[in-house]
Amino acid sequence: MKIGLFVPCYVDALYPEVGVSTWRLLRSLGLDVDYPERQTCCGQPMGNAGFERLARPLARRFDQLFAPYDYVVAPSASCAAYVRCFHPDLLRGEACEAAGKTLDLVEFLHDVLHVTSLPVRFPHKVSVHNSCHGVRELGLSSPSERNVPRYNKIIDLLRLVKGIEVCEPERPDECCGFGGMFAVEEQAVSARMGLDKVRRHIATGAEYVTGPDSSCLMHMQGVAQKQGLDIKFIHVAEILTSGL
Repeated sequence: MKIGLFVPCYVDALYPEVGVSTWRLLRSLGLDVDYPERQTCCGQPMGNAGFERLARPLARRFDQLFAPYDYVVAPSASCAAYVRCFHPDLLRGEACEAAGKTLDLVEFLHDVLHVTSLPVRFPHKVSVHNSCHGVRELGLSSPSERNVPRYNKIIDLLRLVKGIEVCEPERPDECCGFGGMFAVEEQAVSARMGLDKVRRHIATGAEYVTGPDSSCLMHMQGVAQKQGLDIKFIHVAEILTSGL
């Protein structure tokens, strides 16, 4: 199985340790992992802002780079969701082989590899953040608005970690207010949503907030720091490689 590692642009620029942790985790599971160095943004910022014309060349380049791999794995639910859900429409009438085999790290570990054990330890209480794209486009956890059996693939994986205590906040799949362009165009609403979400995470008694999207974690971390709130933020990939 040949894996193409897709590290989103904001992860590469701001949270490179998340990309490194993802690579280390996949390699520790015996996978053949390649990182195409000429990869660029998947086009999500342009697409979300309404500039699909600018996103299309990036989608085309993504497909050219990642089509040869068996799976494309990304430590970002939102970017994986954009590629899988929107690249086919952007490239309608053109080759689009990579989109259908692009997965977030959590769903790849849970649904493809069916990981049942990990030699890692993280002796801390952790509150899980379920990002909107992960819940409603990738199905990483069950959406509260639907009458379906409850599940959470992030929590399933975290429970493999020794010493960890996992919890969820009240309103577990409510948006944190990031939303990319939304945080720019509706700053006051975005900031208040972020503060409400951070307070709910703190109310669990957790030391850390974790999730599959560095963008959401970044937004909440900024809110917490500005308000002087004592809680830390860590990507799920970093927990799943703790001590490797």
